[in-house]
Amino acid sequence: MHTFRLDILNILWASVLMIVSSITTPLSDHWQRATIMWASMTDSLENKLIDFLFRGQTYTAQTSWFVGLLTAMPTDSTAGTEVTGGSYARYTIACSMTNFAGTQAAASTIASSGTGGTTSNNIVMTFPAPTANWGTVVGLGLYTLTSGGTLEIFAALTTNRIINNGDPAPKFNAADLTFQIDN
Repeated sequence: MHTFRLDILNILWASVLMIVSSITTPLSDHWQRATIMWASMTDSLENKLIDFLFRGQTYTAQTSWFVGLLTAMPTDSTAGTEVTGGSYARYTIACSMTNFAGTQAAASTIASSGTGGTTSNNIVMTFPAPTANWGTVVGLGLYTLTSGGTLEIFAALTTNRIINNGDPAPKFNAADLTFQIDN
């Protein structure tokens, strides 16, 4: 008799969300792109998914995500530092087929039928214009609430962006924020 060991980490890693994304922020008088390459789930979300997938526990999906900008990166178990002050607020995006594309094509608004395991934002996501210096933004996070709440997913920018008082409002254009389940 052969015994096979199922490596839970490999299964979870195959389920990890990868974010390939762009955030546009001002650089002199034009918009400059920065690309976010990999995302990580926090221990909180990993535990919820383990309990749901393997332990028969209920998982309540988010009805909205609250996108925050980070000036210091978190880890699986630490919060990092989110921008504060100067009119800053998380961007709220409802989880819907209108706001996120189906897996078959960018901008689609019907049930997913594609084979790439990828969705993206269908709408422009604009943060408030800064009324104070926000500092150097190094990443973004998806939170469970508009204020406070739990950080569930985070990703680092490949190019940090300085956001100062009076700069145009930072934004994600439609299809800039792409989420892919391992394919």
